Amino acid sequence: MQINIKGLDDYRFHRPLQLIANLFFEETEIVMNENDLWDIKIQFDLETTEFVKVRAVLSDRKGNEHSASFERSLSENLTEKDRFKQIKNAVSHVYLTVLQEKTGITQKWGILTGVRPTKLLHRKIQEGVPKDIAHQQLKEDYLISDEKISLMQQIVDRQLSVVPDLYELKNEVSIYIGIPFCPTKCAYCTFPAYAINGRQGSVNSFLGGLHYEMRKIGKWLKENGIRITTVYYGGGTPTSITAEEMDMLYEEMYTSFPDVKNIREITVEAGRPDTITPEKLDVLKKWKINRISINPQSYIQETLKAIGRHHTVEETVEKYHLARSMGMNNINMDLIIGLPGEGVKEFSHTLNETEKLMPESLTVHTLSFKRASEMTKNKEKYKVADRTEVERMMYMAEQWTKNHGYVPYYLYRQKNILGNLENVGYSLPGQESIYNIMIMEEQQTIIGLGCGASSKFVHPITGQITHFANPKDPKSYNESYEKYTEEKLKILTELFLQESSLA
Repeated sequence: MQINIKGLDDYRFHRPLQLIANLFFEETEIVMNENDLWDIKIQFDLETTEFVKVRAVLSDRKGNEHSASFERSLSENLTEKDRFKQIKNAVSHVYLTVLQEKTGITQKWGILTGVRPTKLLHRKIQEGVPKDIAHQQLKEDYLISDEKISLMQQIVDRQLSVVPDLYELKNEVSIYIGIPFCPTKCAYCTFPAYAINGRQGSVNSFLGGLHYEMRKIGKWLKENGIRITTVYYGGGTPTSITAEEMDMLYEEMYTSFPDVKNIREITVEAGRPDTITPEKLDVLKKWKINRISINPQSYIQETLKAIGRHHTVEETVEKYHLARSMGMNNINMDLIIGLPGEGVKEFSHTLNETEKLMPESLTVHTLSFKRASEMTKNKEKYKVADRTEVERMMYMAEQWTKNHGYVPYYLYRQKNILGNLENVGYSLPGQESIYNIMIMEEQQTIIGLGCGASSKFVHPITGQITHFANPKDPKSYNESYEKYTEEKLKILTELFLQESSLA
């Protein structure tokens, strides 16, 4: 599908137009110069003075036409970047409208293509905008449906109930610790994860670098009186390493980090059931870690085989009961809607199996075709459900969680997500993951330690975000972890110490 755009000369429009087109068509090409190969042509008329006025007329090869207009005042005293953002949103508004009319598809998230829609509602709350006005603004400015605004409000309310001081945590940090190894790599995955078999040398070297990072960062936090809100061990699969290595890692945490006994939450992803052993669960108990993830993704054995997960359905259930019997009292499980070969029947079976276990929290993901994944590179091999069926499965998940006492408490979206839907975290009240709230709402700095770990530095006053990533492969990490640690310490010093000296 080639879409010829006329009347917009600024190439900064290209990416948002491409992202919105991808919501409607599988393969799209946006062309902003004259040619005769178009399937759809859209003529824009754009005026920008103290108002932004946009009109768009869509034409197709059959002579059909659809048009839309939008006008709003531009805020005063804007930076050039913020001014363009308001203009871009106005252009996106009419663009989405004519594409919806052309295709008959309504985008419930409107023009939003970003990961964190709930941030918009949090921002309005912090600005003191009344709830009904905030909802109306989201509807008018972004074309978000009432259904999705209601979901956003439920989640924001729940987050502020779980973390009442959410907006005051800018002077604390959370820690993400990445273990970049898994038993095998899943077909849909793009995380920095390496098959652990045969890489023991890499593992040993990597852990040495990780311990170094933990000591250095922990020392800086202690010296500067910075508290830790949450710690999250992710990956890869953090339980891929041995019980002895896990024991040493948690001992390092208790030794190096400040006031560990008062950290609000420590989570270890044990996502792959084939990595869970009694010995590893003993180590978790020893260090008072009781929040873990055990991720079935699906309870259909053929699906697990197709996506490269080498555990069995029976093993998931067995390891869940083992963890429960050994004192793990806050277990999360992940499910994925739209896995290859799965439809309503298969997802209904997965929900029925979940009902037999009733974990404290459940994250329902919608499959996303991530650019670098095996699944995306071989799309013809992995046949997935259509938009209508994916929406039905999401509705089933919403009803199932509601009927079983779970409440939504965080959500995020991804590019190329099936049905332009979302990933939603549900939990039984009081069992929410504080880390998931912190990473999604970007209210505080999260320091990433380990191979492939990303840090997100949030300025305590301005809220400006600086991203910083460690190398993704173990060899590069092992060669440079000292340098990367020093760079993170420099950023932390600039953020927290300069800010405190100005206060």
